[in-house]
Amino acid sequence: MSTSTINLDNSPTTSETARSNTKLPRSVFGADTNVYAFPPNRETLGGTAYLITYAPTPDSNSVARSNILVDCPALTDTNLNFIAEQGGLQWLVITHRGGSSHVRDWQSQFGCDVVLQEQEAYLLPQIETRTFHHELTLTPRHKLLWTPGHSPGSACLYNADQGGILFSGRHVLPTRQGGATPLRVSKTFHWPRQLKHVQRLLDKFTPQTLSYICPGANIGFLRGKQFIDDAYNKLAGLDLQELAKSQVLL
Repeated sequence: MSTSTINLDNSPTTSETARSNTKLPRSVFGADTNVYAFPPNRETLGGTAYLITYAPTPDSNSVARSNILVDCPALTDTNLNFIAEQGGLQWLVITHRGGSSHVRDWQSQFGCDVVLQEQEAYLLPQIETRTFHHELTLTPRHKLLWTPGHSPGSACLYNADQGGILFSGRHVLPTRQGGATPLRVSKTFHWPRQLKHVQRLLDKFTPQTLSYICPGANIGFLRGKQFIDDAYNKLAGLDLQELAKSQVLL
């Protein structure tokens, strides 16, 4: 692992921030699935983080699980205890520069690898990280994909379960109509590049391998759900040439 990291020197310590929180993470696809969505985190501008519990073999116990935290939920006793009860963490994946909060505390608490695209690593100078360029396989079912545009090192995590789930960070977000779209906002790093990598997702996947998107923000538009269904077809229905003309949303 490299020693490049996100700078959290000014972040409060775990003892200063962890406090009671009665809202538990919610199962995304029902009680029998292994994906959980945390309540929106104010420190990441309302971002939604996800926990994926993964056992390399069906009979693995919680100690042997290779669990993945996608972006940072609020650092609360409730969230810390919930993750510990699921077997801790092997990886903390940062999908974009705005998805990190108290990274040092998460790593210290669970001894997990912090994984992010190499162009974001300079933001964490005092944290040991694992970086990647185009793709990184975490498990036989989970792969990170570099999808720049929202930020230089924006990334998505692909989970091959349930017909394919894409944890999209802020690369693709839900619409009020339940669709999926990239958004051009004031913090967007490179809009044409973001659209290009939406097309690359369409080139890489099929309707059979990309069924759901779990977005990193704006989940209020999903009206109680935690995912965008029919994901590939909704992305395929976008007019990327027309989106290229989009004005910046304030």
